Amino acid sequence: MSTIPDSADVVVIGAGIVGNCLVGHLAQHGWRHIVQVDKGPLPDPGGSTGHASNFIFPVDHGKELALLTLDSQRQYEEMGVQTTSGGIEVARTPERVHELKRRMSAAKAWGVESYLLNADEVKELVPFINHEIVLAGFYTPSVSVVDSLRAGTIMRERAQELGALTSMASTEVLDIETDNGRVAGVKTDRGDIATPTVVIACGVWSPRIAQMAGATIPLTPAVHQMIDVGPIPELLDTRAEIAFPIVRDMDTLMYERQNGGDMEVGSYAHRPILHRADDIPSIEEAQLSPTQMPFTQEDFDPQMEDALELFPEALTVEGAGVRHAINGLLSLTPDGNPILGETVEVKGLWSAAAVWIKEGPGVGRALAEWMTHGEPEIDLHGADVARFYPHQRAVAHVEARTSEGFNKTYGIVHPREQWASNRPLRTSPFYPRQQELGAVFYEVGGWERPQWYESNAGLVTEFDVESREHEWDARWWSPITNGEHLAMRDRVTMIDLTAFALFDVIGPGALDYMQHMTVAQLDR
Repeated sequence: MSTIPDSADVVVIGAGIVGNCLVGHLAQHGWRHIVQVDKGPLPDPGGSTGHASNFIFPVDHGKELALLTLDSQRQYEEMGVQTTSGGIEVARTPERVHELKRRMSAAKAWGVESYLLNADEVKELVPFINHEIVLAGFYTPSVSVVDSLRAGTIMRERAQELGALTSMASTEVLDIETDNGRVAGVKTDRGDIATPTVVIACGVWSPRIAQMAGATIPLTPAVHQMIDVGPIPELLDTRAEIAFPIVRDMDTLMYERQNGGDMEVGSYAHRPILHRADDIPSIEEAQLSPTQMPFTQEDFDPQMEDALELFPEALTVEGAGVRHAINGLLSLTPDGNPILGETVEVKGLWSAAAVWIKEGPGVGRALAEWMTHGEPEIDLHGADVARFYPHQRAVAHVEARTSEGFNKTYGIVHPREQWASNRPLRTSPFYPRQQELGAVFYEVGGWERPQWYESNAGLVTEFDVESREHEWDARWWSPITNGEHLAMRDRVTMIDLTAFALFDVIGPGALDYMQHMTVAQLDR
């Protein structure tokens, strides 16, 4: 067993897809004294990377995640670990058909080849699907399956070939030492490492590791149920890991995909099943792995009925049965985005958490750029750990929002849709009066701010405000808003600015920076 180094330029905690890609990209950016530790064995230390379904749908409504995913696919392809299968998101309802049309717009925006199919065309690509209950399909030929464990090994090896990496498996982190608000070192069960920089890339365990340094990474481990059914002759006959497009049954919040001679069925429709990082079993205690929890059949039974409706013949063929079933753990965050960047509490302590397989290599590259050059090529503001206010880091808030968000994984989510859980948290002195006036609130930074007042409904007629014809455009909106804006032009208006943030910009160059940002003379 090799000896652990007593110092390093950076210690990366975690050897899943994110940690492995990060050490590879750090080495490519010139870092030379990198130490990677993981308490599990390699190449599969027992985290989510080892059991995840490993498929990639590249289309996302958000630019940030779409660009990270597309970059990841390019890297997986370059490493030779990607199998392109194509994928179809099917619609059972008219509402979902409209959503698929919106996804076509997103695909066009990000340059991803996609097509809107009718039910017969879906049947041509997936001959064993029950197309009679399908209204339409969103087909993306570039959907793929990747070998994330092999990809991780390749990235580690590349760093090692550059003489930049010492990778220490079966090494548990006991503490992260700090000095005056900065990282000073890492204590492990095999020795101590002095270092000014630590990256937490250990998935569902991230909150526990961050707490060692007095920092917070607001995520929670949550269950995603998966089963394998087989053997299925039609799949066995292909003699391939995957020969048919992956199907996302979006309205039932499920997916089905070939896995050799089996069909894997995964669900995001069951009740939210949350865990705490401290309650995850150790490698020695786990039946399969720490993140493969015992399967709870009663949670999956309703979803199995939906799967049987879509694939009645394949899933009930003679001789087929459930061969593998788990409650797999993944990381959920209060807003569904990854948690990246330097923590706000401790300098030199970075987060690379809540990242899915589809974004792993892209996040590894972007974070390495950020740590090396001060900013990444892809704008990661939506994933920046600093986006969370203190109250949003509280366990109660994290669990409330993730419980609400879990069943929205495949949901139709409007860009103006508001979170309902754990509200109200922060209200201004005017809040009771605003309620009396019929305020419809939206949340910003935890504050309740009025979008419009129902008591101003008369302004719609007074100013002849037009309604929005399409229901999607009119959702989470009111013509009263336009009436209020028009009234403000002619009348006295009081605006509550309680929720506005105040920033102290201090230090050398602060004045020049602010004058550049505001294009104004601020030296008064």
